[in-house]
Order: sequence, then C-alpha cells, then structure tokens
Amino acid sequence: MTLSLFLEQLLNGVQLGVMLFLMASGLTLVFGIMNFINLAHGSLYMAGAFAAAVAQQATGSFVLAIVAGVVAAALLGIVLERAILQRFYTRSHLDQVLATFAIILILNETTRMIFGPSPLRMSLPHALSGSVPILPGVPYPTYRLVVLLAGLVVAGLLYLVIMRTRMGMWVRAGASDRTTASSMGVNVPVVFSGLFGMGAALAGLAGILAAPILSVQVGMGEPVLILALVVTVLGGVGSIRGAFFAALLVGVVDTFGRVLLTPALGSMAIFVTMAIILAFRPRGMFATHG
Repeated sequence: MTLSLFLEQLLNGVQLGVMLFLMASGLTLVFGIMNFINLAHGSLYMAGAFAAAVAQQATGSFVLAIVAGVVAAALLGIVLERAILQRFYTRSHLDQVLATFAIILILNETTRMIFGPSPLRMSLPHALSGSVPILPGVPYPTYRLVVLLAGLVVAGLLYLVIMRTRMGMWVRAGASDRTTASSMGVNVPVVFSGLFGMGAALAGLAGILAAPILSVQVGMGEPVLILALVVTVLGGVGSIRGAFFAALLVGVVDTFGRVLLTPALGSMAIFVTMAIILAFRPRGMFATHG
C-alpha cells in the first residue's frame, strides 16, 4: 500500500468514524444517562435524511436542507418520546426493545407509503463538489473533509454542553437521582425530553451528512444502528469521550478491513476488535457505570 493510498483511506476511516460518533452520541446519551434502549434511533437518522432531501428539492438550498433535516429529526424524536417512549422508562429493557423495534417497522412502512420505494438523492453545492490536494498529486473530496471537520466541531460542542453547562448538570443529576433532582427544582421530564431531542437531532444530522454519499432510502438507518451500538458498547455506555474514540476506531478498522481484506471480512474485523477489547475491558474503554 502506497503512502497516498494509506493517507486517503485513513481520512476515509476517520470521516466514517466521525459520522458514527454523531449517530452513537445520541444513542449513548439516551442509554447511558436515561437507561433507555432506543432501537428507533436509526429511524431518526433516516428521517433527517429524507427531510433534508425533500427540502433541497423544494428550495434548492443545501443549507436549508440541513436545517430542515435536523429540525425534523429533533421534533420527531421529541414527539415519540412524549407520546410513547416515556411510558417505558421504568419498564424492562426487553419492553423497551420491543416497543422501539415496533416503531422502526411503523416508520419504515410510513416512509415507504409517503415517498415510495425508490431512493432519493441529495446533490452537493458546487463549492463542495470538487476536491483538494492532501499530498502533491493526491486529491481528496472536499465534502468528505467538510464532514470530518463538522463532526469534530459537533463532538467538541457536545462534550462542552454535557460536561460544562447547567443543562448538562441537570441531565447528570436527573440520571443519578431523579427524585432528589426533582425536589431541588429540576424539571426532569422536560430535561429528558430535551436530551432525547438533542440525540435525535444528532442522528438526523448524521443522516443528512451521509445522504450525498449514500442513497436516501427506506431502512437506511438499520445498518448504521448496528455500528452505533458497537460504538456505544466499546466506548462505555454513557461516555461521550468513549463514544468518540470508539467511533474513530470502528471507522478506521472498517475502512482498512474492506480495503485490505473483503467487505465481509472487513465487517467481521469490527466484531473481532470488539471481542478483544471487551475481553480486557468488559465495561468499555471509558466506562462510566458499574
């Protein structure tokens, strides 16, 4: 493997890892802080991509499409949480899995009825459709670099919100002792709804950023959900820092596994890596719970 190919694939792996982090961060927040398993997180990824594709077709603006997709995913997440999911917070994880799996089926079929079975496409603006040289004579797509930088910025902002702001303090307090937090004036249901909406917005953003690279189609969230669950477990449930480093690891392993081996063996390499890490650190790389 030449140096230029290695660098290109390394950037591809980091870019994939950043997108996985956007997806997994909301999942690890909801699971780690609220102790709720939300398999419908992949459907929010899909909803953001579809909303953005439709908005771009209607307005012709890529920026407005991003805003519309993020808002649509956040609103859908809040509606689902307030109408259905909050009733399962005190139920067993099996009940949560069954309820959110049912939501996946319902949203997939609803989306198919509205938009049809054919995939939608998002086109890139002219400024992002070219490439930039990463080495002399080695171009790299501009859009992929923008996705990488945008994901890093969002990761930093998310860490600051959760660990350095009053809202983050409310979230951590409500997760640690809901009764005490409520008695001290924290509106825990509203805080949890806001957290769920933020996680949904991040999933929608990941779907939007992936839409110009992949097809916007029904069921596009399920394969990403599997990788996001791997990232959540590897990083340590509830750890934003762990999700970030685990996402980068999964992205790089998946990319080089597909290049050096085959797509099937590349996917297998992810789970082999997970098994090795969990053998030595059963609670993940940056565990936050006992």
